[in-house]
Amino acid sequence: MDNTVTITRCASYEPAEVAAALDEAVRPLGGWKALVSKGERVALKVNLLRGSPPDHAVTTHPAVVRAAALAVRAAGGTPFLADSPGAGLPHTRATLEKCYRRSGYADLAEEMGLELNYDVSSRAVHFPGGRVAKRFSIMAPLADADAVINLCKLKTHAFTVLTGAVKNLLGVLPGYDKPAYHARMQTVDNFCEVLVDLALYVRPVLNLMDAVVAMEGNGPGLGTPRLVGLVLASTSALALDVAAGALTGLPPDNHPVLRVAARRGLTPRHPEDLRVAGVPLAAAAIPDWKWPPTLITEGGFANLGPLQRLAVTGFRSAFSVQPRVRRDRCTGCGLCRDTCPVGAVEVVADKSRIEKRLCIRCYCCHEACAYDAIELRRSLLHRLVGRA
Repeated sequence: MDNTVTITRCASYEPAEVAAALDEAVRPLGGWKALVSKGERVALKVNLLRGSPPDHAVTTHPAVVRAAALAVRAAGGTPFLADSPGAGLPHTRATLEKCYRRSGYADLAEEMGLELNYDVSSRAVHFPGGRVAKRFSIMAPLADADAVINLCKLKTHAFTVLTGAVKNLLGVLPGYDKPAYHARMQTVDNFCEVLVDLALYVRPVLNLMDAVVAMEGNGPGLGTPRLVGLVLASTSALALDVAAGALTGLPPDNHPVLRVAARRGLTPRHPEDLRVAGVPLAAAAIPDWKWPPTLITEGGFANLGPLQRLAVTGFRSAFSVQPRVRRDRCTGCGLCRDTCPVGAVEVVADKSRIEKRLCIRCYCCHEACAYDAIELRRSLLHRLVGRA
């Protein structure tokens, strides 16, 4: 697979500037007509999560979707927007309508006649090449599409540290299938095996990263928007994630997706393996990027090699960051309960409660909460090992 990654400056979401940046990013990859054939139905796979206003930096910005859709049309394809919301939301038409409206996609669809997917059916697929995901269900519209363009967002993530091109493809799984994998694959590396399998199955023809305004800190839904002013593109989802890790200063060994891919012998593995077009990695690097509290940036279990699994299993409760409910913010809506893949959350007297003994530290509850009522609290041991 081509390890070319393009990095382009884009200072705002002004439509003309975004369109120019996307065209510049795609040009070294052969241009839009090399990626999209005339007559193809092309799925624009966005990062929808639970649906949030564009200025919150939770979802792929509508201006990026608009520019990509217009480019697909100019190349002779028919674009449509599709994703299955995350955080354990049901994959229903009502959920999609709400998420599209909140994210600005409904207004975009009305403005330019872009098709929004409301087909909530799924298709069982068999993938012999998968390591752990050999049989799974994906959204039928994505299964039937002639091509998929992966429109991801540069964000931190409490569980996988960084969410980019590979992680965004989890959204091809419908509704509650996503937390079900969290229940089965309880360590981050095992979960990332699923993500890598999905990326190998879907194989988007193009991966575009919206890093005009990214999210740092307490991502993927409650972090801090940060103006970065970049658009990244690659035909390789893995290559794009290698570049994103380099830009944010995340060592490959601390990036779970890259760590898992490297064990399989997949490339690229390091920034030196990339062919970078446009802005050089060093010139585009983001200073003082803020990570979620779940990441140990120095030392820690990520660098223990063969002892990592034993350490994480044996000391998870004492070592890991624990989700706690802030009762002053909790509304008792129950979304965290519905999201939890192992039933560790219940709602009592209109407030959520997390059973520590059952919690697997997947942080799905934190991702689901729209009220910032689930905080991630670091243990003393976690702070000491991480040299905080």
